[in-house]
Amino acid sequence: MASRIGSLLTSTRLRSLKPIYSLRPFSTTSSSSPPTSRFTNNPSSFDWSDSEPESESDSQSPPIDKSKLPPPYDPFSNKPAVPEPSDPTNLQEVFFNMRTEGLTNYAIKMFDGLSKDGRTHEALELFSVIKDKQTMPDVVAHTAVIEAYVNAGGDHWKSAIRTYEKMLACGVLPNAYTFSVLIKGLVKESKLTEAGKYLIEMVTRGMKPNVTTFLSVFEGYVSEEKFEEGKKLLQELKEKGFEPDEKFVRDGTVKRGYIFNGVMRLLFDK
Repeated sequence: MASRIGSLLTSTRLRSLKPIYSLRPFSTTSSSSPPTSRFTNNPSSFDWSDSEPESESDSQSPPIDKSKLPPPYDPFSNKPAVPEPSDPTNLQEVFFNMRTEGLTNYAIKMFDGLSKDGRTHEALELFSVIKDKQTMPDVVAHTAVIEAYVNAGGDHWKSAIRTYEKMLACGVLPNAYTFSVLIKGLVKESKLTEAGKYLIEMVTRGMKPNVTTFLSVFEGYVSEEKFEEGKKLLQELKEKGFEPDEKFVRDGTVKRGYIFNGVMRLLFDK
């Protein structure tokens, strides 16, 4: 089953999907009729902030090299679903690759992340949109751009937040993978207040964060010795109905020593 899903996801590149680098690169519909899927729920296009309109001759997809397609999806592997960019700080190259190679790799990563978090139904629904409608869901496109910005580091976290806000303005709903990418990217840049804000929003939208996303925020507070801010965030999460489980935390904690002890003290007064 997993192999079949991976093969079908991969084969989407070979089908006649709308070119990702057309003048409306991330639009998944040209009709003004109401959308029928929460994955492709808005006809507005994604606007590349630094892109120029391209000539008619540039609007055709380049030939596909089948040898470069990703292997079939394996849900039991601990390896990344697809390789990361060789230089994530080179945004020009990252965005160029998105526009010329498409977003299949990003769809596979999202499918992989949702599946490993136990969101199998959501992952299969995402896959169904790609397979049956021959279109790339808007949530994949926006999340891919968010991921590119947070991976680039530095002040690009601001662009990641702007992309997220634009995503909502377009009527595109984030999923748990979107939140995980954004939150962990903000923690990496020590933007803990912003990361906490989106952790709250994630829970408010009815999504339980996975252990690595949840812990990344609180490990950040412990690392920077901001225990009071961490306790305030924890209280807000509890008020939203999210109560961290001690076993959940212990099993998911990689860091030990001071960070581990600080997280346990912060979350469970131990």
